[in-house]
Amino acid sequence: MTSSEPSELRTETTTARRNGAATSSSGTTPLLDPVKSDDYHPSNKNALMKLKSYLIALRVWSLSASIIPTILGAAISYRTQSAQQDFSLIIFILNVFTIITVHCAGNVVNTYFDYVKGIDNRKSDDRTLVDHLLTMDEVVSLGAVLYTLGCIGFVLLAILSPARMEHLALVYFGGLSSSFLYTGGIGLKYIALGDLLILIIFGPISVIFSYMSQTGNINWALIYYALPLALNTEAILHSNNTRDSESDQKVGIVTLAILIGRTASHVLYALLLFIPYIIFVVLSFKSSLWFVLPLVTLPHAFKIEKQFRNENTLQGVPRQTAKLNFFFGFLYIVSCCCVPHLPLISRI
Repeated sequence: MTSSEPSELRTETTTARRNGAATSSSGTTPLLDPVKSDDYHPSNKNALMKLKSYLIALRVWSLSASIIPTILGAAISYRTQSAQQDFSLIIFILNVFTIITVHCAGNVVNTYFDYVKGIDNRKSDDRTLVDHLLTMDEVVSLGAVLYTLGCIGFVLLAILSPARMEHLALVYFGGLSSSFLYTGGIGLKYIALGDLLILIIFGPISVIFSYMSQTGNINWALIYYALPLALNTEAILHSNNTRDSESDQKVGIVTLAILIGRTASHVLYALLLFIPYIIFVVLSFKSSLWFVLPLVTLPHAFKIEKQFRNENTLQGVPRQTAKLNFFFGFLYIVSCCCVPHLPLISRI
């Protein structure tokens, strides 16, 4: 081999590289450098994984329990206002934002204290701290940020709402403190009072807060309208507590599911699930056939109730009940918007 051959090979290689670059720039044969490609950059992948971990911690699947009552309160306020153009879309958006942030903060607090008290384990549905998706400091910081955002939303809402500041504050901070005390502080969940708290927060409190923000008034008849949603939401919690009753009992906490036993828990879950449908049947006869609309979800309710009675399928019942809660609640809202007259509610 002569000394000129390596030089020629180097020249050909350089030429080929230049041609390759030219081809890539022309779009005919794109060449990707894996080091420079953003799609494969480790920092981007880590950021996406971290974002996914935060979403898991928020338990987005459970948010229908707070969103649906908020929309219901806004829908009733829209129907009852004599001048419906007074309905404020900005107030509605702030309402939803405030309720969601407080609900998510409560979920994060629940994650933290369940882990600290040794309730969450390898079999738990909440994997945030069990699988080290987030650190404890990150969970605490996330909860603080969410509560702060909720308070900012409330301040803006109080400025724009026709309701008196002290009335809004009473309802809002009552809901905020309840979301914390559910597992934080005295931990109402751990002394069999969590079920009562959920019935109040994700029923009357959310509906009244949303209605009052729009109208500036309180109508106690809203409690009757909130009842079907409250019972359906309580079914989510009760199915979760029934599923976890064995592990909860081992760590020494007390829930309603533990107190009444497995058989009575089955009966209670069925009542929570089906009483709202009975209410709608009665309303359809006494008021309007539009209240039959939520009965479309009844076959799915029977399917979930059957899964609840089976130990092998009980694991997924809470999420299935939350999914039912969303569609059930949405159809309920449509019914309230379409009926000629809302029973027990007078126009403002």
